[in-house]
Amino acid sequence: MSETPSLLRLLIDAGLFIDTGAPGLYGRSGAFEDVIDRIDAAFVRAAGDDVTEVVRFPPGMNRGVFEKSGYLKSFPQLAGTVHAFCGAHGDHMELLEHLAAGEDWMGKQEPTEVVLTPAACYPLYPVVAARGPLAPEGGLFDLQSYCFRHEPSEDPARMQMFRMHEMVRLGDPDQVLAFRAQWLERGQALVASLELPFSLDLANDPFFGRGGKLMAAGQRAQQLKFELLVPIHSEEHPTACFSFNYHQDHFGLTWDLKTAAGEVAHTACVGIGLERVAIALFNQHGLTSADWPPGVRKALWG
Repeated sequence: MSETPSLLRLLIDAGLFIDTGAPGLYGRSGAFEDVIDRIDAAFVRAAGDDVTEVVRFPPGMNRGVFEKSGYLKSFPQLAGTVHAFCGAHGDHMELLEHLAAGEDWMGKQEPTEVVLTPAACYPLYPVVAARGPLAPEGGLFDLQSYCFRHEPSEDPARMQMFRMHEMVRLGDPDQVLAFRAQWLERGQALVASLELPFSLDLANDPFFGRGGKLMAAGQRAQQLKFELLVPIHSEEHPTACFSFNYHQDHFGLTWDLKTAAGEVAHTACVGIGLERVAIALFNQHGLTSADWPPGVRKALWG
């Protein structure tokens, strides 16, 4: 009996994904990108009348900012750095010899001042802090970026490079928690409009090491993170397509972010994984978007 093709194989065979030979790194077809654009627009529409400042950062960020953010303390296993050749002429000849022989040629590569962006919001906080105290109403930002997580996988919904669209709220605790509560409702309404099965659950980040278990337990105990889960690769282990995060004063203390009253600012963000939602749609409704249910087509194409 022939084996059922994996979802990844189906996406590649349908021409929606283009295999690059690296797990979790795929080209995308025009049909796939059209769906991404529609999901992205639906996410923005879900914000309603919210007045946001739109900011777009590149998929690389300042290494010093990255180090200060604390990401390496919690998630060193996911981080990606940018290295470059920094040798002289002789070193180049040595590199070419290793390359021709099929040997490791990375010896003369050195770290640059750029790292790969792990989440769309990370470059934002020092930029806002440099402006001075927040306005009385706080701040609300619309961000989107390609992000990198070093977790190669055959699960197409767990990519190494993917796009994240975030809404980020800065202000006092009441402002920030009200924002997250509102988006918990908005996120569920959006996914329901796409006729995807989902559940909302308390969650934790993948903290590294022995101390990571304590950090994860603390995050859950304080209900700092919720995820909207959709079965994609596995029914038993559904995929997080939305994340709703309350950072408390972590970034406020790290970057000296102040409210208008001079208090340490709190922050929260809601993020949608654009590729994950698109894959969920193709998995649930079929590999040709023109054949999707009318309600889904209306929600995305109007």
